[in-house]
Amino acid sequence: MGKLKIVYPVCRGMDVHRDFLIVCIAATNAQGVTECQVKRFSTYSGGLRDLRDWLAANKCRDVCMESTGKYWFPIHNILEETCNIVVSHPKFVKAIKGKKTDRKDAQWIADLFKHDLVRGSFIPPSDIRQLRDLCRYWCKLTAYMTGEKNRAQNCLKVSNFKLDSVFSNVFGKSASAIIDYLLEHPGEKFDVSPFIHKRCKTPVSQIQEAVDGCFEPQQAEKLKIISPPFLTNGFPRCIMYIGRYDCRREYYYNTNIFICQ
Repeated sequence: MGKLKIVYPVCRGMDVHRDFLIVCIAATNAQGVTECQVKRFSTYSGGLRDLRDWLAANKCRDVCMESTGKYWFPIHNILEETCNIVVSHPKFVKAIKGKKTDRKDAQWIADLFKHDLVRGSFIPPSDIRQLRDLCRYWCKLTAYMTGEKNRAQNCLKVSNFKLDSVFSNVFGKSASAIIDYLLEHPGEKFDVSPFIHKRCKTPVSQIQEAVDGCFEPQQAEKLKIISPPFLTNGFPRCIMYIGRYDCRREYYYNTNIFICQ
């Protein structure tokens, strides 16, 4: 049976926590004997810079750590320029039960990594990570805005305000003005003519019939919380900003792809 090959003679394993991390540098000599240095560092930025300097002083560029929540992100951001970092799912570096301490976990990760037995996760470059994070936030904002709009329309339907029957967009300028007035003057009969935009094609008489409803106090309060002005201004502004950033990054990468082709 063949021996395990030592792929990384000098490498490091890290056990990452919220406020600190335990680092083990495993250095293997020509005789195959491994010596370990274990040290604790703070996860504050100053502590991570000290960690980077300590690794440079020990000529250790190969690093392995488990992806513990979001705690590994700042560590990766500071070390990625000077180190070759492998981020692994915890199930691939899990230590034996009953022998788990922070120091032993870090040493176990280093032992696995020096033989190249750890499967690393794909970590894209920094700008791609930022772009991916914004795209995910964009999707969440869009889904949240759609859900809130549906919830607002349900409040109107329950209260028998038929704005969706007379307006193509319930959150357009005319419909939003009518909703605001309904919330400020509950139960009051009013003329909708001043709120109708001149480009609206629906007859005023039909719109007047559509607002002949009655808000229950709970539905009115719910609609105020949903806040149509934010749905029509706040969310679209956020999505527009993210879209502009995405387009700039997309143009940059499309240009590079075209040059490579």
